[in-house]
Amino acid sequence: MIPNEDRKIREKFQQRTWNEIKTNDSWAIFKIMAEFVDGYERLSKIGPCVSIFGSARTKEDHKYYKLAESIAYNLTKNGYGVITGGGPGIMEAGNRGAARGKGTSVGLNIELPFEQHDNPYIDSDKSLDFDYFFVRKVMFVKYSQGFVVMPGGFGTLDELFEAITLIQTKKIGKFPIILVGTKFWSGLLDWIKNTLLEEGNISPKDLNLISLVDTEDEVLEVIDTFYKKYNLSPNF
Repeated sequence: MIPNEDRKIREKFQQRTWNEIKTNDSWAIFKIMAEFVDGYERLSKIGPCVSIFGSARTKEDHKYYKLAESIAYNLTKNGYGVITGGGPGIMEAGNRGAARGKGTSVGLNIELPFEQHDNPYIDSDKSLDFDYFFVRKVMFVKYSQGFVVMPGGFGTLDELFEAITLIQTKKIGKFPIILVGTKFWSGLLDWIKNTLLEEGNISPKDLNLISLVDTEDEVLEVIDTFYKKYNLSPNF
C-alpha cells in the first residue's frame, strides 16, 4: 500500500472536533454547488450530444482508438456533438473525431493520480474540470442523448451501470446505451443473462436497455432508430 493511501485510511479513524467537521463539510458543499452551477451554465447550450466512454489507457494506434474516432466523426457529420471525459485514450479519440468533423467537442475532465489530463481536441469554451466524480456523472447523463461505451476499465463500467440503473429505476428518461465491441463485451453480457437474469435479480426487459454493435454505422443506426420513434432529429 502506498503511503498516501495509508494516510487516508488512518485519517478516517481519527477523532475530529465538531468545528473541524462543520468547517470541512460546509466548504465541501459550496465546492459541490459551484461545480453544478458551472456545469449547468456552460453545458445548457451545447445542443444534442452523444457521450463516448472508454479506457484512458488505449493508445493511438489501437483499433478501438481508431474506431472511437470514426464513431465521433460520423456522429458529428449527422448533427450530433460529442461529450467525453476529456482525457487521453478513447476520450481523446472521441474529441479528435468530433473536431475533425467540425462538430461540438466537449470534455468533462477530472484530476486523477495516473493517466488523466486534458486532450487538445476539446473546444476551448467546452472544457470543464471537476473534483467530484458524482457531479461529473450528472453532467454526462443530463446533457447526453445517448451513451456509446467503448472497451474500458472500472470507470467505464461505473458510468455504464449508473446510466442503466437510472433508466431501469425510471429516475431518468430512456436513451440509447450502445456497447461497441462484441468480443470485448460478450463475456459481461453473458454473465448478466446467465447469472443476474437467471437469479431473478433483473427482468428480461432490462436486457433491452443495451445494444451491442461493432461499427460506426451501427452506432448511428441505433441512435437514429431510437429517436425516429418520437419524430425527433439531432436538431431538436
